[in-house]
Amino acid sequence: MNLRDLQYLVAVSETRHFGHAAEQCFISQPTLSGQIQKLENELGVTLFERTNRSVSVTPVGRQIIEHARRVVEQVETIRTLAQSQKDPLTGPLRVGAIHTLSPYLLPLFILDLRERHPELLLEITESTTDRLLKGLRDHSLDAALLATPPDRDDLEYIALFEEPFWLAHPRDHAFYTQDDIGLDDLAGLDVLLLSNEHCLSEQVMAACRLKERPDSGPMAGLKASSLETLVQLVAMDMGVTLVPALSVHGGRLATDGVILRELGMPQAFRRIDLVYRSTFPRRAGLALLADNIRQVLPNTVRPLH
Repeated sequence: MNLRDLQYLVAVSETRHFGHAAEQCFISQPTLSGQIQKLENELGVTLFERTNRSVSVTPVGRQIIEHARRVVEQVETIRTLAQSQKDPLTGPLRVGAIHTLSPYLLPLFILDLRERHPELLLEITESTTDRLLKGLRDHSLDAALLATPPDRDDLEYIALFEEPFWLAHPRDHAFYTQDDIGLDDLAGLDVLLLSNEHCLSEQVMAACRLKERPDSGPMAGLKASSLETLVQLVAMDMGVTLVPALSVHGGRLATDGVILRELGMPQAFRRIDLVYRSTFPRRAGLALLADNIRQVLPNTVRPLH
């Protein structure tokens, strides 16, 4: 048994597919299968149950793989300690981001980050909160930019910034001549929201004390899958909506007939965190990444330190 065998073992566990695991390890599938079989023979146990369509981990295999994962992580820690003497942000770093943040935050820091840390191999994954948390748990992600604080003991986070919500309303709406807009002004309005798979909807409703739209009526079931679609619905005079401040920066959501404006509601915001596993060894690199992000934020958000 050697380190490479353990890496193969972890790869098959994560992908549940010998072919995909072989690609991940840059070897042929027969070579990987042979090494796993050799390891099973050496240990005298079956680690994986194989069929033509699936690969599943046996109970004893699950325990062994957990120890193997720790060994692989410890070896990575040793390598990282050596690399950190040069630059904590070197080598591959797999970062996830939610849909309502990724297209608006990443352009602010990616180019600057590449110039400052040319040896960093940053891989970005855009998805929903649930899927990104799953990626952290199964080690397919190193960190994730989320707006939902983790409630698990095996996850930690670096608080990055508070992002206020902005109001989008039609130009001919009564709000156009109103200086300040508060909670009472939103009560009873048709506030358009994203579909339930996006955590933004729940955050907007909680921050602004909104109620669920009735199950019947002309607006029942009207939800969007992107912020851009929400604003287009506002332009069609279907209602008003609330969007995160970064999505407004740079005119990304500018639309004819739609007014985008700040709210007079200091409690209406979401917090963005950089979430990672508590066992992740490259914390210095994540702290440096967090600093890089904070340095490029516009004044429409509030950095946290």
